[in-house]
Amino acid sequence: MARRSETYDSGAAGTVEAGGLPEIAVTSTGLPGWLDPVAEAARSVRPEQLSRFLPPESGAGRQSAVLILFGEGEKGPELLLMERAGSLRSHAGQLSFPGGALDPADGDPKSAGPLRAALREAEEETGLDPSGVQVFGVLPRLYIPVSDFVVTPVLGWWREPSPVGVVDPAETASVFTVSVADLTDPANRVTSVHPRGHSGPAFLVGPALVWGFTAGVIDKILHYAGWERPWDRSRQVPLDWHA
Repeated sequence: MARRSETYDSGAAGTVEAGGLPEIAVTSTGLPGWLDPVAEAARSVRPEQLSRFLPPESGAGRQSAVLILFGEGEKGPELLLMERAGSLRSHAGQLSFPGGALDPADGDPKSAGPLRAALREAEEETGLDPSGVQVFGVLPRLYIPVSDFVVTPVLGWWREPSPVGVVDPAETASVFTVSVADLTDPANRVTSVHPRGHSGPAFLVGPALVWGFTAGVIDKILHYAGWERPWDRSRQVPLDWHA
């Protein structure tokens, strides 16, 4: 399979953005073979294949990014997730990828800004050392209507793992990894049902539930990477299931 290397800034390799910001390389060189299907999916997937909620054509929305970080643990491939603090204004208490809104210092939202934001936010929320992360793909921008976020999902390989944990309890309640084997286990797959009636894919992770935007992205990655196993979509769980 051909591998690809690119940068998300204009100019030749080694140049910098206006303002002196360094380039962010996006490369699949050196990835473990099991990540090849994810990298290939990132190159070919279309926005409408990931979500029915796409960024407004007007360009409105709060530009943000998340880091979808793959590592390798005792049970094989795994993902880094966090539990958001219960006091936050948006998506309080939810399990999510590290991420957040772009800062002006991150640079151009249409270039490498989202990549820098994803790595910066991951460091701020989990203590992750971004120098150990290899960015190997970027998924199409998606939209979260309830918070007006336009989200760029950035795919990373945890090439050199570093210690992670809660940095600021006001933002993060816990930081943890979950194995892909557990995410694909049909016993851990359910359909979440919101009190307002809408539903979507969800994952049982220990005593918690991954639902909403994060679960939707994981669901699509598993599907388009060919990792999905048949599961009972009629098995429903209300969002207050743990109460």
